[in-house]
Amino acid sequence: MKPAYNKLLPFTFIIILTGCSIPGSHLSVANKQLVEVNTAQLTTEQINVYSLSPSFVAKYSANHSGIVHAKTNPKLDKQIAQYRYRVGPGDVLNITIWDHPELTIPAGSYRNAQEAGNWVHANGQIFYPYIGFLYVGGKTVVEIREKIAFRLAKFIEAPQVDVSLAAFRSQKAYLTGEINMPGKQPITNVPLTLLDAINQGGGLTANADWRNVSITRNGKTEIISLYNLMQKGDLTENRLMGAGDIIHVPRNDSLKVFVLGEVITPNMLKIDRSGMTLTEALSAVGGINELRADATGIFVIRSATRDAKNKAFLDKFKAPEKKPSNTKNIANIYQLDINDASALMTGTEFELEAYDVLYVTAEPISRWNRVIGQILPTISAFNQLTGGILNVKEY
Repeated sequence: MKPAYNKLLPFTFIIILTGCSIPGSHLSVANKQLVEVNTAQLTTEQINVYSLSPSFVAKYSANHSGIVHAKTNPKLDKQIAQYRYRVGPGDVLNITIWDHPELTIPAGSYRNAQEAGNWVHANGQIFYPYIGFLYVGGKTVVEIREKIAFRLAKFIEAPQVDVSLAAFRSQKAYLTGEINMPGKQPITNVPLTLLDAINQGGGLTANADWRNVSITRNGKTEIISLYNLMQKGDLTENRLMGAGDIIHVPRNDSLKVFVLGEVITPNMLKIDRSGMTLTEALSAVGGINELRADATGIFVIRSATRDAKNKAFLDKFKAPEKKPSNTKNIANIYQLDINDASALMTGTEFELEAYDVLYVTAEPISRWNRVIGQILPTISAFNQLTGGILNVKEY
């Protein structure tokens, strides 16, 4: 045996020396500055696990999103009924004095109403014969008509005055983002609602996020769900647009769901305008790997921050604590057991949210096989190496 070991020692030395030239990249922190961080392990209070039973999912779905029905919007109806356009700089007025054509500028063959009208100057004034300069900024056409009639009464007996707008230029709302025709929408004497503005802009693109449309007004932003408004008929989501309003439709790039683990094709999925359920996500990646997946370990991992709106509801399922805990919850995990494939029906009722992680665990035997798979090449190579060395004449 001694000669055999003597022959084995040089090979061992060679293997040790070649350890510095192992193929592939490697990151070492040996020559780098290490910053001390808190490496404490997660505690049981930081992670909550909820079983996705049919009864739980039914209650969770009702609390999470609710059932959206078609609704009227009395507040908006009242605003539209009371709506009056107010003139601003840049608008063009068309003023007619009946029975006094000399006071009405004719449009003529080569002049349209906008060119022949009275333009409102930057200071909110117009000029009119006999009257001179008249301030009309912020006034309605009815108020302007009364002011002109009052001033002309000094020169004309019972003047019959008509005022209309030939061009609306002073006030605009703006459409940005995933709109087929983004740009400005003029505010006119016809009330402009959010739904009108979206339709006049050509509708939404295929990459639009319907559920998180923002309206910015006077420095404040409100989030509107066009899905509820346009798909479900919930008119309470509609708004009356005003001057300077910005309607922004974001892309759905942030509506990401990550499907990992023992599935056929792990992938990142995008939630579309109608949403995405757990079962839909599994179907989109080809389902679970029937040979390696643990059917009891279908997990949806969700940040507690994104699940904060459901905290009061979820706390009802937790056992009462003996003493208050100061530990902050960082994530909620929802577990689905599909040993019985009919449980996938429960998954069709559980809506996923942006940045959820859907993870399918592996069977214990699969994890064991992974370890063996890593060890076997080394054992096999060692056996081949020692077999060649020990195959000497002494034996």
